[in-house]
Amino acid sequence: MGERETVERTAAAPATARSLAADLTTLGLPRGGVVLVHSSLRAIGWVVGGAEAVVEALLDAVGPDGTLVVPSFSTARTEPSRWQHPPVPESWWPVIRAETPAFDPRVSSTRQMGAIVDCVLRWPGTVRGPHPHVSLAANGPLASEVVAPHPLDAGLGDASPMGRLYDLDAHVLLLGVGHGNNSSLHLAEARANYPAKTYYDEGAAVLIDGERRWVTFRDFDTDDEDFPDVGAAFEAGGDVARVGRVGSGEARLMRQRALVDFAVTEIERRRSPR
Repeated sequence: MGERETVERTAAAPATARSLAADLTTLGLPRGGVVLVHSSLRAIGWVVGGAEAVVEALLDAVGPDGTLVVPSFSTARTEPSRWQHPPVPESWWPVIRAETPAFDPRVSSTRQMGAIVDCVLRWPGTVRGPHPHVSLAANGPLASEVVAPHPLDAGLGDASPMGRLYDLDAHVLLLGVGHGNNSSLHLAEARANYPAKTYYDEGAAVLIDGERRWVTFRDFDTDDEDFPDVGAAFEAGGDVARVGRVGSGEARLMRQRALVDFAVTEIERRRSPR
């Protein structure tokens, strides 16, 4: 969607940091809480100040005692033998493993995370976690506690920041995106048991004692194909998600614990033989 289409689908007036903060408060964003946000700037409509205004609104809505969390995934840095979109020649694999720069949370780029995430990463006080593929970044009093430590194995499992968000009873905000982008469902995947669940050796370039090394670790195969259906089933189960307008886009707000607890059982049901 280009700028013209964004203008045309926006309501009578453009959104501002102030109007977005009011929309988020009306939706129920908890002041002083911990909120994991997945977002699409274009889906919100035309915003005065763009991503910067959206981040201002989010921080204003959660307040100085709240903590804003975003995914800052860098999945272009994974084991090259597993790449599919697109695959690369096998002859390239050793070069990629040998020459990929070590992950550095201060400078390493994200992949397909969007303008709002990139803005959060530049925001004063933001802390980004150390995982080379599925780091989270946070801004607020609990930022450091949320994003680290982050073990390499099972990067979205119980010992990861996703598990800590569960323990902190965080909220999930889907801002202009659907459950297909809801990374908390990967925590449910990690907890679920189903026949097709598989594990594999992943790789990444990291710094160890100041030295760049390519390391391998274990993770589980993720599959977000059924996430929209899992999310729809969750919402159909009662008053568990608040849905409303933020700017010109649709937003969903829910407690992560309720979502994950439901999704574990739902994923097991959907991914088991009938």
